[in-house]
Amino acid sequence: MGQIIIHVDMDAFYASVEIRDDPSLKGKPVIIGAMPDERGVVSTCSYEAREFGVRSGMNIKEAYRLCPQGIYMHPDFRKYWDVSEKLHAIWDPYATSSEPIALDETYLDVTETAGDFDRAIEMAHEIKKRTFDDLGLVCSIGVAYSKSAAKTASEETKPNGFFVIRTREDFVELMRERNVRELFSVGPQTAKRLESIGITKIGDIAPRRKDVESALGKQGSFLVDLSQGIDNRKVVAYNPEDAKSVSRELTFQKDTDDYVLIMDLILLLAMSVEKRASDYGHTGGGVQLKVTYSDMKSITRSMTGGIYDDALSIAKGAWELLRNIPRRSIRLVGVGVFNFSESRSRQTTLFDEGRPPENELDHYLERMHRRYNFDFVRNKEVLYRGESLHGIAEHMRLRRNRTR
Repeated sequence: MGQIIIHVDMDAFYASVEIRDDPSLKGKPVIIGAMPDERGVVSTCSYEAREFGVRSGMNIKEAYRLCPQGIYMHPDFRKYWDVSEKLHAIWDPYATSSEPIALDETYLDVTETAGDFDRAIEMAHEIKKRTFDDLGLVCSIGVAYSKSAAKTASEETKPNGFFVIRTREDFVELMRERNVRELFSVGPQTAKRLESIGITKIGDIAPRRKDVESALGKQGSFLVDLSQGIDNRKVVAYNPEDAKSVSRELTFQKDTDDYVLIMDLILLLAMSVEKRASDYGHTGGGVQLKVTYSDMKSITRSMTGGIYDDALSIAKGAWELLRNIPRRSIRLVGVGVFNFSESRSRQTTLFDEGRPPENELDHYLERMHRRYNFDFVRNKEVLYRGESLHGIAEHMRLRRNRTR
């Protein structure tokens, strides 16, 4: 017997959670992301907002132009994480392996737990019913013989969808006449490259295997197989300990050339990075800095050879990298660590003599308190979790503008 995969995808997840918690929002165009007068993008939106042309990833100002009557809200990620954990508590026991793609989406391998397609379909209906009965939320579900087919099935009748693709032949028949953009993993650029060689339909891909492979390389081979319904990828449970890097970035509401502010925010980003890395049991052997300037040019710098196991060591590495890049107005800054090891012991060197006390971080945060009139020490737990960072950063920026 081949695989049996269930793909579960929540419908407009963030917006649906907010509507559930505030029924007065039902039937209205709810847009989660930034406020219309802020810099940012749409994280997600209700289906009522989509009727106006609003889409996830859209610039928030474009969303406002299309839907000025929309209800705009900042995302509450802590709430969404809590809901996501409850969703997986419902979904995961049905499968031998669960591969989450996002907070609101997962693949479930039910080959063994279901035994056959009929039972898998029953299980999928149970998942759909329990998701609504227990949490008041609606999902779309696809049941299929492969991951890509299950993903296609869950998209087929959204929202509140349910669709089954039992065989490769069923998949090929369903997709043959559709635009290549509907094939799993084909984005705008890949579609353009296929169109440049005269391929617009999924059914045209396989007969022109050599042309597709010549245009797209290894991806071309993968797409030829997918177009024929061939996808043997397994459902692999995500393991945070396998991450290659941990990073956090922040986009300013307005570009800034205030490098004191930028350095202070690097420290706050480093605190969040430290927490994430330590949660996975990682110690970084390299530190990375990402900067996007006001002209949208991005650069990334990194260095290795140290031990980056706490916020200050991460921040100091990033500060050193910052000092060696052009000083221009900045739109975004990001900090990360990589080259992980499970544990490292810091060797004592001549440089360790006279090292600052353990509460050195508090000294930095106290100085920042005086600069921004915000008690960073008292809010350390919030900063380590990375909560409200955008709001805190905006307070810091506005405070600096008033006091400089």
